[in-house]
Amino acid sequence: MDSLSEGDKAVLKTIFDPFQLLGPSDFSDLSVYQEIEETDVFEEDRLEPDVLDIIKKAIVCAEVKNFDECFRLFDQALEKAPKSPSILNDRAQALRLANRDKEALKDLHLAVELSEGKGRVGIQALCQRGALYRWMEQDDKAREDFTRAAEAGSSFAKSQLVALNPYAAMCNAMLQKMTFKANQP
Repeated sequence: MDSLSEGDKAVLKTIFDPFQLLGPSDFSDLSVYQEIEETDVFEEDRLEPDVLDIIKKAIVCAEVKNFDECFRLFDQALEKAPKSPSILNDRAQALRLANRDKEALKDLHLAVELSEGKGRVGIQALCQRGALYRWMEQDDKAREDFTRAAEAGSSFAKSQLVALNPYAAMCNAMLQKMTFKANQP
């Protein structure tokens, strides 16, 4: 992961953890995060330890851009847990890093379907698919996914909805400018 820029690391962190708080103004979302964490049984908790080890190795391979080994490992994990939205979501992220966006989108569709867009993994898949749709300039589809994820408590999705709304983005920029000026001596 050392070869990734700070920006790339931040994007990966946001995609793998869409519940992360974006800043001090987002502390109001903490109760939503805690509620989801208390009621959502993470799929990773249900995967066998050997499958989790395979996934960890695959992610490390993706980080160093050893994609052949990465995808071989993800395929191996999916053989052991074929209906795992978590594995599909993680493999989609690796596919995106490998610039294989159409395949990533296919995995994300299946991850959202299997998770029903619910729980931690479902929200991660919705956020990642929304980000991919945004990259593909399909803003209406991105908005749908970000709306579903935001309703479930994702701060990242909420920020993306603001970014997709030109009026909200303009107001946010003006507010930031005013706040900056107010803090100047």
